[in-house]
Amino acid sequence: MIRRLENFVDGGWVSSGAPEALKVLNPASGAVLAEVPLSPAQEVHLAAEAAAKAFPEWRRTPAGERIQPLFKLKALLEENLDSLARTITDECGKTYAESLGELRRAIENVEVACGIPSLMQGYNNEDIAPGIDEQMIRQPLGVVAAITPFNFPAMIPFWFMPYALATGNCFILKPSERVPLSSNRLFQLLEVAGFPRGVVQLVNGGRATVEAILDHPAIRAVSSVGSTATARYIYAHAAANGKRAQCQGGAKNPVVVMPDADMEMTARILADSAFGCAGQRCLAASVAITLEGAKNAITEQITEAARRRRVGYGLDDGVEMGPVISAESKGRIEGLIARSEQEGARILIDGRGRNVKGFEKGFFVFPTVLENAPPDGEIARTEIFGPVLSLMGARSLDEAIRTVNARSYGNMACIFTRSGAAARKFRSEVNAGNVGINVGVAAPIAYFPFSGWADSFFGDLHAQAHHAVEFYTQTKVVIERWPSDWSRRF
Repeated sequence: MIRRLENFVDGGWVSSGAPEALKVLNPASGAVLAEVPLSPAQEVHLAAEAAAKAFPEWRRTPAGERIQPLFKLKALLEENLDSLARTITDECGKTYAESLGELRRAIENVEVACGIPSLMQGYNNEDIAPGIDEQMIRQPLGVVAAITPFNFPAMIPFWFMPYALATGNCFILKPSERVPLSSNRLFQLLEVAGFPRGVVQLVNGGRATVEAILDHPAIRAVSSVGSTATARYIYAHAAANGKRAQCQGGAKNPVVVMPDADMEMTARILADSAFGCAGQRCLAASVAITLEGAKNAITEQITEAARRRRVGYGLDDGVEMGPVISAESKGRIEGLIARSEQEGARILIDGRGRNVKGFEKGFFVFPTVLENAPPDGEIARTEIFGPVLSLMGARSLDEAIRTVNARSYGNMACIFTRSGAAARKFRSEVNAGNVGINVGVAAPIAYFPFSGWADSFFGDLHAQAHHAVEFYTQTKVVIERWPSDWSRRF
C-alpha cells in the first residue's frame, strides 16, 4: 500500500481530508515513493489559527530561550545527516554528495539564527532633546509562511524558518508537492526539538493551498522560491492582501571567461556549475561568454567534461549527475534543445534520448553543450533548468558586460580571470545580485543575504542573515520623556 503523507498541525501529525493526492516519484527509477495530499483551504485555515493562538506566548518567550530548540535541531540534523541525504536523493534525484552539501547549507542557517539575541537588537539615543530618550526595538510580525520549490527541499526552507522562529514568529511551511518526503522527515526532527504547539507547522498541497496561504488574514508575510512567473504572481497576490513578501524567481546565469583565465580550473568549475544538480538550481551557469583567445580552449575542455560526466542514480558510487525531476521537465528541456537547433545553434554535445542502464524509466537528460545560439533566440532568453550550457563569444569585456546586462534576469553573473582590474570592473558594472570572481556558483553563505535582482527577485529584503531578521520583524520607535522635577514629587 502506498503511504499517504500527513500534515503537521498544532503540535501533531494529522491526516488531510483532501480528496485528491499526487504520487511522489523517484526521478531516477520512476518508482512511486508516497502520495501527497493537496490540502484544501480549510486545512490551511486550521494551521493559521493554531499558529495565531500560539503566537502571543511564543513572542514573549525570551530570545535566548527561543533559540534552545534550534540548538537541539542542529544536533538532530547532524545525527540524521545520512538518512536525510538519502531521502533527498531518492525524491529529488541529485547525487548523495549534493544532498549532503544542501544539508550543510541548511545547518549553517540554523547556526546563524541561533545568534538572534544579537542579530535582532535595536538601538537608542539618549537626550535627543533635554530629558527625552529615543529607542528602536524589533518585534515579530506574527504568523508567517514559506512556499518552497523542489530543487533544494531541505536547504531552501531553512533560508526562512530558523530566522522566523528565532525572531518570535510562528511558521507554516508549504513544500513542493514533488518532494514532500524531505520536509516530512525534517518536521519529525522539529517535533523532537521541542517547539511549542502551533509554533511550526507543515501543510502539504498544490495551487489551492498556496492561494489559501496568500488569502488568509492571519498570515502576515510570505516567502517563496520558484519560477519568475510564480514569484511575480505570489508577490502581487500577497501585496494586494497587505502581506510582506520576498519572492525568488528564475535565472539565466552568464559566466564570462577572459583569455587570461586558468582554463583547466575554469572548465572544471564551469562544468560543475552547469551540470551539477542536473542544472536544476537558480545559480546554475547556463551561458558561457568567451572572449577571443579563450574560446577554443574552453570549448574543447567543457565538451570533454560534459562527455565524461557520469550520469545515474545519485546513491550509486561514482555518479556525478542525476536525473531531472519529472518526465514533464525532461520533455521541456529536450524541446528547448531542439528549438535552439532550429534557431541556428550548433549542438556540440547532445544529452537527449539517452538512458541509464537499470534505470530506463528515469527522467535523465545528459549534459548538453550548445554553440552559437542566437542572443535573441528562445534558448538564450529562457531559464532551461536543466544540464544545458550555451557558448557565446564577445570581442571585449565591455561587450560581454552589455550581453550580461541585456537579459531580464539578475540572479548571478561570474567572471574567470587573473586580472584584478577586469574583475573589479565586472563586479561593479554587471546587473546581478550575486557575483562570482573565479567562482562558478556564487551562493552566499548564511551570513549574507541571497541577493537576486530584476526578474530574479520580487521584494526588498532577501533570504538569510540580517535581511531575514529585518523581514520577519517590524520596528517600533519609542520616545520617552522623564522630567527631572517628577522625581521630587515622590
